[in-house]
Amino acid sequence: MAYVIHDNCTACGDCKPECPTEAISAGDIYVIDPDTCIDCGMCADVCAVGAPQAE
Repeated sequence: MAYVIHDNCTACGDCKPECPTEAISAGDIYVIDPDTCIDCGMCADVCAVGAPQAE
């Protein structure tokens, strides 16, 4: 199951370089492409506010 970035995202960018499949896109808040996400959790491991969560 893919991770989803929730509204508490601060768009700091820490998660984007950690994604091995480049599934994360920048914006007002960051977004994870569910078709590309491999559910590794690396984005969640580096997020200071816990925005990426498994859905």
